[in-house]
Amino acid sequence: MSETNFYAYLNAFKKIYVIDEVEAWCPSIRSATAIRKLNKKEFVDPSIAVAALGVTPENLLNDLNTFGFIFENLCFRDIKVYSNSLDAHISYYRDRYDLEADCILSLGDSRYALIEFKLGDKYIEEGAKHLLNIKDLIIKKNEANPKQKMRVPDVLMIITGGEFAYKREDGILVVPIGCLKD
Repeated sequence: MSETNFYAYLNAFKKIYVIDEVEAWCPSIRSATAIRKLNKKEFVDPSIAVAALGVTPENLLNDLNTFGFIFENLCFRDIKVYSNSLDAHISYYRDRYDLEADCILSLGDSRYALIEFKLGDKYIEEGAKHLLNIKDLIIKKNEANPKQKMRVPDVLMIITGGEFAYKREDGILVVPIGCLKD
């Protein structure tokens, strides 16, 4: 497929609401060359990806890596829908050092949450590490340049496929995807 055709399809999918773009969050906590700035593409509904791949629930349970991508897409969709009434903006953070936050939920009053999506409990620790590292970067940046302080995240959250919501000792909220609707 030529590059021209690829972008023509991409634009057509955007116009008919098959895919949505998530902007990169670009705070000044690292050099501009370190931060990924390209928009991330997400299906408007994760069932599109499942249908396109022709996978069954059993296939997904046997391929948790793919299931994790589908779960992330589901989380983006749900957060976007549920936060729409809050006039919120959704973005993501990823840098060349593999530090990431799957979702940044920003409210109009400058409050924001750093969010990681982790399908299984065994990945919660990894997600927590990423969130705390980003928070530490912001704190260090503020200490180095007190005249241009950046707001520290108001909430650190890991959305899981688990059953129970709880607050960890480090203050990170662990919330099952099913709790978002409430």
